[in-house]
Amino acid sequence: MQTESKAIKDGTTRHWVKWLIVTLVVAVIAFVASPNGPLGAFWRPSPQVPNPAGVQLPLLILLNITEVVTFGLGVSFLIFGYPLVQSTLLASKGLTFAVYLSIGWLLANWWPHDSLHIANGLELNGLIAIEYGFHITLMVAGAILAYFFLALLRERAR
Repeated sequence: MQTESKAIKDGTTRHWVKWLIVTLVVAVIAFVASPNGPLGAFWRPSPQVPNPAGVQLPLLILLNITEVVTFGLGVSFLIFGYPLVQSTLLASKGLTFAVYLSIGWLLANWWPHDSLHIANGLELNGLIAIEYGFHITLMVAGAILAYFFLALLRERAR
């Protein structure tokens, strides 16, 4: 247990500045590359998407900020998080890697997901592809994490 705690502490407190820098840099890039951002020309909003009115605009901007920061955190996790996952449970390399990717995907998927919705509009084939591509993979990621959690509980019960 002490080794686990030390590895987690070393991975989070000693390197938090790296995590923060990567998270913020990626978040800023994602923000300006969002569909309504200056670099988002490749996925401009569909003409079917209505313009926000009143309080909708600040709420949508706040949502976008939250998504890009979470995206940045997901990228940081994918860059720096594998040793933390590896030190938490002595599981197979396959399960450890699946958990690592699942956590990264659960964090990083929101910005591209919403951006694709905005760009796609109401075109049904595109909506189906977006929903399957994101929702099914999120369900799989959740199942992987649930299995990992149960394995962790079994290991600690020994």
